[in-house]
Amino acid sequence: MTDQTWPSWLPIRSSLSHLSPYGAPQVESDAALNTNENPFPLSAAIAEAISHRISEVATTLNRYPDRDALSLRTGLAEYINEMSSTDFTAGQIWVANGSNEIIQSLFLACGDQGAIGFLPSYSMHPLIAKVTSTKWCDGTRESDFSLNIESVLTQIKANPSGLTFITTPNNPTGEAITLADIERIAQHVCGLLVVDEAYAEFSDEKSAVTLIAQYPQIVVIRTMSKAFSFAGARVGYLVAHPRVIDAMMLVRLPYHLSTLTQSAALVALDFKRELLSGVAQLIAERKRVTEALVAMDLKVLPSQANFLLFTGFTHSSAELWQSMLDRGILIRDVGLSGYLRTTIGTFAENQKFLHALEECLVKERS
Repeated sequence: MTDQTWPSWLPIRSSLSHLSPYGAPQVESDAALNTNENPFPLSAAIAEAISHRISEVATTLNRYPDRDALSLRTGLAEYINEMSSTDFTAGQIWVANGSNEIIQSLFLACGDQGAIGFLPSYSMHPLIAKVTSTKWCDGTRESDFSLNIESVLTQIKANPSGLTFITTPNNPTGEAITLADIERIAQHVCGLLVVDEAYAEFSDEKSAVTLIAQYPQIVVIRTMSKAFSFAGARVGYLVAHPRVIDAMMLVRLPYHLSTLTQSAALVALDFKRELLSGVAQLIAERKRVTEALVAMDLKVLPSQANFLLFTGFTHSSAELWQSMLDRGILIRDVGLSGYLRTTIGTFAENQKFLHALEECLVKERS
């Protein structure tokens, strides 16, 4: 939508008038591999447990939810501690409606001194910056989209910002950053280092949460959407120093996390071992799909997430994307010329993807 399409009587802010809403296409397909969702549905036992828990709290819905979501924050702290051998408490966890609300809250609370991120990366970082009137600096990556730490440090020095964003594993490339490199960056930022770890469970790198005790300027964003198969519940959370959590309290909306959401998320944590069991399967499928793409003479960027970014086809990204959709396979055009991204789905979904892609490549190469 352009500024010319807004009606004259609508006093939309000029900084927003040229923007387009974020969102991937939602169209019917045989395999939806465009939004990095976990392909494994909740089991009947988990669904029943959620239904039971919600039925228990349903009679209290005339009352506001626990404003501070203390039970859920405690459960998330226990999960992080179990995964990373840390000792966080509820006072170091903040939870919201998806990680995007976490990002927005950080901009609202700490955005006065601007923000920098290194593109291509998660497109919502600069978009939410614009929406919250935060000055955003487009940092750069190498030509292969990898993150050069020396370059990052130089850019941070040249563009001192209150918020420095790094994403690991990075979306859309899949690259993971080592803990040592995160520590180096933390030593040079002048404000907060925001580490977006939405895909952390798919990576073999240690989480940056293990650095927070030594570097209180590090804040880590996590989500239950991916590894927990919980995208529809909208639960994101922040791990940080207690004073960062205090800042989140200032900008939160009252009672922003519903009783139903909190109840469902607590059940998911009760079943975390079952839910996380699918991660290993997706990692194995990631390896298999990578090998199949390479066998098609395509280049695949190294990924520690639940998706792959690939190139090496001769048609434009938009043309190949449409050809795949014509065959019932919905993948993602991330706006990088000559590249497309596919989510790792089930074995059957991945087979459909590979079969359709091979058909497209044979046609374009003939």
